Amino acid sequence: MTGIKELLLSRIRDVADYPEPGVMFKDITPLLADPAAFTALTDALAEIAGNTGATKIVGLEARGFILGAPVAVRAGLGFIPVRKAGKLPGATLSQAYDLEYGSAEIEVHAEDLAAGDRVLVIDDVLATGGTAEASIELIRRAGADVAGFAVLMELGFLGGRARLEPSLAGAPLEALLVI
Repeated sequence: MTGIKELLLSRIRDVADYPEPGVMFKDITPLLADPAAFTALTDALAEIAGNTGATKIVGLEARGFILGAPVAVRAGLGFIPVRKAGKLPGATLSQAYDLEYGSAEIEVHAEDLAAGDRVLVIDDVLATGGTAEASIELIRRAGADVAGFAVLMELGFLGGRARLEPSLAGAPLEALLVI
């Protein structure tokens, strides 16, 4: 795993003061542009999907779509997008959650998840855990089980793991990189 960690880290670019002063943004676009690194990432996440017994992959808007869709294909599983409110046509389930300043809401098509589904949630970054926690609640409200949560990188200093683990109720939280 050390080799893949080094490869992934070498393709993540730090962008200072973005989107606001004092923030060090972790830009994954160089990783996505490198076929070897993107393939290694996809393979690692697909292995996690297999290990958790997932039957479906949920990707969180927007970078979770980029990572989750190829993982679903590689693992032979269905892919379900969880979107910001108002972006999906048809009947949806929604989940509101608090942000540092204000609130937000995510949605999933009501018919895309059902009892018996085991869902692995995939996103690029675990930061404070608010969106992650809301996605887990949304999946359970749809009647599905949470098989786990997997991210490319966890920003450990922001405390998302501590917030998320109670919601996971024993399901694994896998971060390929902890920064």
